[in-house]
Amino acid sequence: MLADLVAATDPSLSELARTLAGRIFIEVSSRVGPTRRGVGRVVSQRTSDSSGEFDIDASTDALVSHRATGVLEIDEIRHRVWTKNTHAISLVIDRSGSMGGAPLATAALAAAAVAHRKPTDYSILVFGGDVGVAKSQTDEVPVDQLVTSVLSLRGFGTTNLADALRESASQLARSTAQRRITILLSDCRSTSAQAAEESARCLDELVIIAHSDDSDEARAFSQRVGARFATVSGPSDIPEAMLGVLS
Repeated sequence: MLADLVAATDPSLSELARTLAGRIFIEVSSRVGPTRRGVGRVVSQRTSDSSGEFDIDASTDALVSHRATGVLEIDEIRHRVWTKNTHAISLVIDRSGSMGGAPLATAALAAAAVAHRKPTDYSILVFGGDVGVAKSQTDEVPVDQLVTSVLSLRGFGTTNLADALRESASQLARSTAQRRITILLSDCRSTSAQAAEESARCLDELVIIAHSDDSDEARAFSQRVGARFATVSGPSDIPEAMLGVLS
């Protein structure tokens, strides 16, 4: 109801609905929880960049050279260290269909959930015939401002899924995270199915979330491109769905 009232012709009513909806979505999104630390991994780094256990195997060439020439290149000496298992997210929202009521609330809640889970390393994209960037991967945007921006969306245009997924790849390329995940909210009725599939296969990881009443094409698309898939029946299902696809 609040999402519908955002489009009210009365400016004061619209602004009040937008404010209340934003607060509620941010509160509900906290159910998604913070990013799990996960299991780290051991990597070999230059001694000048880190400290840790001496990596004799990776340093063999430098040691042999030192024995022959008497010169030790410190940058060629390696140590083994633990690194954190981090990931970045790009949320891609399809605005080509109806964006009132439940679909709009679902999109806004998903944006709030991603912002809550990944407070810095994430992007929010919206697309129809063209692709818009609500938040780039490297920008800092207050969560309430971001949710308000999504709540202002109106549905129109064709479904240019191929360009949206290409832009998602471009945004994630700016991240230094070990895992780069695209979360797509869409029925996947693309105006160019072949191009969309090609773009999808270029992504590191793709997760598709569709409405349970209209999920057949999205499910088929996910199977063709090897994406993970989940459905939601409404906005309240978003926290659980996000936890499921990101675990």
